[in-house]
Amino acid sequence: MSDTGWAARALLIANPLAGVGDRRRIDEAVAHCERLVPHLDVVLTEYRGHAEETAAKAAASGADAVVVLGGDGTTREVASGLARAGLAEPGGKRPAMLNLPFGSGNSFFREIWADVPWERALDEALSGGRPRLRRVDMAHIRETDVLALLGAGAGLVADTTAVAAGMLDVPGRDRYQQALAQVMSAYTPYEGRVSVDGKVVHEGPVVLVNIGGGRYRAGRFKLMPESVIDDGLLDICVVGGEMDVLQLAGLTRDGSHVGQPGVVYERGSRFVIERADGEGLTFEHDGELCAGDASRYTVDVLPGAVSVLAPARQELRAEL
Repeated sequence: MSDTGWAARALLIANPLAGVGDRRRIDEAVAHCERLVPHLDVVLTEYRGHAEETAAKAAASGADAVVVLGGDGTTREVASGLARAGLAEPGGKRPAMLNLPFGSGNSFFREIWADVPWERALDEALSGGRPRLRRVDMAHIRETDVLALLGAGAGLVADTTAVAAGMLDVPGRDRYQQALAQVMSAYTPYEGRVSVDGKVVHEGPVVLVNIGGGRYRAGRFKLMPESVIDDGLLDICVVGGEMDVLQLAGLTRDGSHVGQPGVVYERGSRFVIERADGEGLTFEHDGELCAGDASRYTVDVLPGAVSVLAPARQELRAEL
């Protein structure tokens, strides 16, 4: 074990079903962490919500860091547990989060670490002296009382999430790519309305709505190219019916959809997304579908909700 790292105690939360479900990768990451942290506790998640419960307990245990092995869904759960603990007892010491890309989309890892090898991220985050921290914003979905980390959305994003959920045999980011192609081939915009801080910014046919701090969704699509994940606000992108759906995937790879006809891009603190016909709105957050048949969702920003370990070197941040 190394005594050079700053973290004396850490918790590692791993989702054994994330990504390709390869337990050997988890064992490798655990062994790597044990070389950096004198006292490491390991928890394998067993059910939905387990990671959030475990992270909330870690927040009260005196742990210095929580390492997440999983995808964006597991990472969101851990972030939510840490954030809720902070809201319940503000001002106390809270562990910092580091997520490693063991899922499918891994958008949050790309957001913070620019897709460097996970071993490099682990070494930089836990070795040496005082780490670099970022106080990352989260989003609160009022109707479901869920905290979202990367973002939430309706339309094409949500429908693609629904299709991807049934394609477990397709690994990694290719799953979302294939699901998107399937949805786009027969997609019909819905009639909707979107408001930002009380102002209606779009009314009419909607191809997609995405709200969040993270720039990437599904690890590949730069839906929010101007977003800053720790600026205390959330960005929103609304693509209206004027956009050719078949062109959208290519445009969102580098963010060039922004500024196109029918695309609204705003920043704010409260967002309302609704279907104008009153039917149920397919809505997702962090790659997970919201249950129920609500036709309206309200999303509020939670500034600086959770601390994450981030790279110190400028060249890593430039790659983003």
